[in-house]
Formats: sequence, structure tokens, C-alpha cells
Amino acid sequence: MKIAVTGKGGVGKTTFAATLARLYAEEGKHVLAADVDPDANLGLALGFDEETLDSIIPITKMRKLIEERTGSGEDNQFYKLNPQVSDIPDTYSKMVNGVRLLVLGTVETGGGGCVCPEHVMLRRIINNLVLHRDDVVILDMEAGLEHLGRGTTESMDQFIVVIEPGARSVQTYKNVKRLAEDLGVKQVRVVANKVRNAEDEEFVRSKIPAEDLLGFIHYNTEVIDADRQGKSPFDFSNTVKEEIAKIKTIIDKGL
Repeated sequence: MKIAVTGKGGVGKTTFAATLARLYAEEGKHVLAADVDPDANLGLALGFDEETLDSIIPITKMRKLIEERTGSGEDNQFYKLNPQVSDIPDTYSKMVNGVRLLVLGTVETGGGGCVCPEHVMLRRIINNLVLHRDDVVILDMEAGLEHLGRGTTESMDQFIVVIEPGARSVQTYKNVKRLAEDLGVKQVRVVANKVRNAEDEEFVRSKIPAEDLLGFIHYNTEVIDADRQGKSPFDFSNTVKEEIAKIKTIIDKGL
């Protein structure tokens, strides 16, 4: 099972991705969670301590590793488009609460069509995670649609767009669905987060097709408390855990 979690910044996609990963790990599944967000904080949401996270360098920042694998360098404008990456998830990931975390980072570029050594590495690693590993793989993607423009995630089983009950989030879902279809991703589903009441639920139902709506996560101060303390929401809020477990059940049936 390979899932990419995306959405606008601040909607709670990392909380959802981390809790989903820990639920699969709790079942005894081999789970790899990859952080593809330049503002990487998936590790905190999984339960890592800050000291461990501060020691992790994102793969796209490992200049020497990228040069070794791609053959790129200051004196060489040519590089491999299919570098060896199969060992990277096990070598450079760290484990907590049954979930293996791989911090990939992102490629900082002004355009969506970057073909550079960093992008080649990123794309190859993601493809390896999706096509050649039996783990449950959950990607916590960067906010926005840049990753879709670069085409690094076309092999995912599905995209899950985390939204808030608002017009801008709904527009993000529509844009992700359109671009994902261009990549051949057949399933784009929605989780509505920070839902306050029945009125919010009705708004979401009126905007999102029923077959795309996985469920609701309600506004919860326990999640805010967990974030304030740098802890995993999984360990702080049974309510959030139960709500995401219901969504997970629907995901499992759909796949």
C-alpha cells in the first residue's frame, strides 16, 4: 500500500500521515514514512525526540552521496538518470514506535520541470519505495502542487488530500485531482480536518463527491497540546486515533 498525503500548508496533513503510519505499525505491518516536505516535522508527529531529528540530514541535502550515486560534480555536467538507491531507505532511515522514518527533503527550484541530480535521486528513491518495497509506504508531501509538477509520485496507489472546511482547501483538492489524473493516479480521496460542527460537515459533503470523501477529523485541542509539547498526537488523543482508525478502515477496503 502506497499513499501520498498532500494538501495546503497548515491543514494537518502531517498529523494525519503520522497517525495513519502508527496505526499500521500497531497492526504489525512494516511501515516506512517518508518526509518530502521542506518544513520537515513528520518525525515529531511520529514520536522522535528533537535531538534525534536535529541529527538527520535530508537526502536531497547530502551533496556527497548525490555526487557518488549520480556521478555529478563541478567538473561533470553529465550524470546517471538511474542511480543505485535501493539501500538508501534502510541505511539512512531511523525507527520509532514501529515506523521507519526517511527524511527525503525536497528540491528547491523555481520551475516544475527541474532535471537535476537532486531531483533524479528524489524521483528514483520514491519510485523504489513504491515499486520495490513490500512495506506500507506513506509519503508526507510538501504543501502545494510542486511535487505533482515534477512527477515524482505518479506510481502511488492513491493521493489523500487533507482539507479544512473552506473554499481554498476545496480548490486544492480539485487541482490535485486534475493533476493526479494526468499522472495516471486513479484515486484521489479527501480527509476533512479541523471540522468544528455539523455545519462544517455539511459544507464538505456539498463540495466533495461522496466516493472521494474518506471521513472527518474534528477540531481537537489535544492535538494542539501534543504539538506544543513536541509529542506524537497518537499518544495524546484517543479521539483523533479513533477517527483516523475509521478512515483507515475505509482506505483498506478501497484498496
